[in-house]
Amino acid sequence: MVRGKSPLSQIFRKRIYFLSEVLIIIFGIYFLLLIVELLPIIIDPSSIFFGPFYYMFRAIFLVLGIMIFLYVANFALQSKRKLIIEENISSTKNFLKLFSISKSNFKYQLMYGVLILFLVFIPLDFLTYILFPQTLDLYSMIFTFSASNSYLLAPYFTFLISVLIIQFSVALHEESYARGFLTNRGSDYLPSMSAVIISSFYWGLGHFAYILHPLRRFIPLEFLFIWFIQAFIIGIILSLFVLRKRWIFPVIFSHAFNNIITVHSIWNNVQGNEFTPLAIHVYIPLLLVSLVLFIWQFSRIKESFSNGIKEFKKYFSNDKTIKETTTDKITRIMLDFLFGLIIFAIAILIL
Repeated sequence: MVRGKSPLSQIFRKRIYFLSEVLIIIFGIYFLLLIVELLPIIIDPSSIFFGPFYYMFRAIFLVLGIMIFLYVANFALQSKRKLIIEENISSTKNFLKLFSISKSNFKYQLMYGVLILFLVFIPLDFLTYILFPQTLDLYSMIFTFSASNSYLLAPYFTFLISVLIIQFSVALHEESYARGFLTNRGSDYLPSMSAVIISSFYWGLGHFAYILHPLRRFIPLEFLFIWFIQAFIIGIILSLFVLRKRWIFPVIFSHAFNNIITVHSIWNNVQGNEFTPLAIHVYIPLLLVSLVLFIWQFSRIKESFSNGIKEFKKYFSNDKTIKETTTDKITRIMLDFLFGLIIFAIAILIL
């Protein structure tokens, strides 16, 4: 804690130091990902093998980039950052600990991954499909536009192998950055809910970014807002989970399997199949599983929901530890969204 500083000064300084570290990580990841952009020299972009290798290497290099440049940032910012945070463990080790899986906790991590998949991802996706029937058509148009997604046009067996590799790579890539870095590392600099809001707003804007897609004129604006809200809500839930449990495997697992289910829906749509049979044969059984899990794990869900409400109440209350006023609190909340926007703008321009 910085003594003798006004609440507003402390609020702003912490976010500036965090943003400084984010910049180092983003630029570091950018230079590593340049290696992946050389992949078309080795593999023909129109080849069915290009997509799986492209997404897999992007995920690997992003994780390596976070590890390496957290270490670099530790030296670059060490002298001044001590005024903001005290660390008992290096930031790189703290990041890697999120990936730790032991024999004793694997079944619990897997259980939470299944719960997040069935109680968060699947109900929200199905609700989107019901309220916006054109969603699958839009997904199909957007994803088949990219050469790296040519597997969507392949026969089923080839598609299946590709989708497993690609979607686990995508989930590893996105969760490592959004939850593993922005949320987890952000909580070292800021109150936990500020880190959650910054990373979740960034996550939501990342889905709204399809407004910049070459096919934007075919994408209704309301669809982009729905996708943003859905991603923002999911981002908050996943971020709170990672901060509470210090595990990242469950969110990668649930994210990957939800993507696999979604891409199967897109593949069926591309094949000319309607959504109604898919809903009856796939989503209705999945929702029944969701209902069973909800009843079975109700006490655990109730506790998690209650903890989340407490975190939100604390976030929207004045921080007494720094003698925060109502004006300071409003400024803090606005700054969290602003810094989420800044991080998104930097990332989309560079990455």
